[in-house]
Amino acid sequence: IVPKMLSNILNRDKAISFLGCMVQFYLFCTCVVTEVFLLAVMAYDRFVAICNPLLYMVTMSRHLCMELVSCCYLCGMVCSLIHLCFVLEIPSYRSNVINHFFCDLPPLLSLACSDVSINELLLYILATFNEMTTIVIILTSYLLILITILRMHSAEGRRKAFSTCASHLTAILVFHGTILFIYCRPSSGNSVETDKVATVFYTIVIPMLNPFIYSLRNKDVKEALRKVVSSKIFYLKILS
Repeated sequence: IVPKMLSNILNRDKAISFLGCMVQFYLFCTCVVTEVFLLAVMAYDRFVAICNPLLYMVTMSRHLCMELVSCCYLCGMVCSLIHLCFVLEIPSYRSNVINHFFCDLPPLLSLACSDVSINELLLYILATFNEMTTIVIILTSYLLILITILRMHSAEGRRKAFSTCASHLTAILVFHGTILFIYCRPSSGNSVETDKVATVFYTIVIPMLNPFIYSLRNKDVKEALRKVVSSKIFYLKILS
């Protein structure tokens, strides 16, 4: 999405082929659905790490991790394929100009000449089902994590537990917030311009911030940041 968006900003020709549009939509939808389920799996992973730390390596074995990740990608590909097949069934469009910066499903459906109520209903049902299923897993995992943290007697243990969950919770709030806002509400209430702004968060902002969010817990990253800040302060003192 980002390379094509930058190309559209820099060039006057903003065209994309029908095949390219469908491929972009399929890959985008696959990544979004996969990310939704991966965040739920990560919540379960943190539940096991905090609530059953001594059994973590046994419970979260390499084989189980591979199965969970494979299931996440499989769900993403199947959901995307369902939406793609229904989009390809649309006989004609009244315009070839998409009012968006990439090929998303709602802008495509808004251009259809035929009745797309089934497509909209399917989008709403699948998006809501995926969101509710994963949110239940996330809330259950974090409820059990919170109970375990409150039972800890060590302040250092509580701090480490909260630190383990902070980055994941940040990603969840931003990602799921925008998904619920755009896809899990009736299409009649959608504002195109508002949806564009919200879409920027989970297509561009979150992927850009994810490495920063998740690496802040890394001791090497913290030490490197501390050295950079210290060197900058020392350099400014020398100049002054």
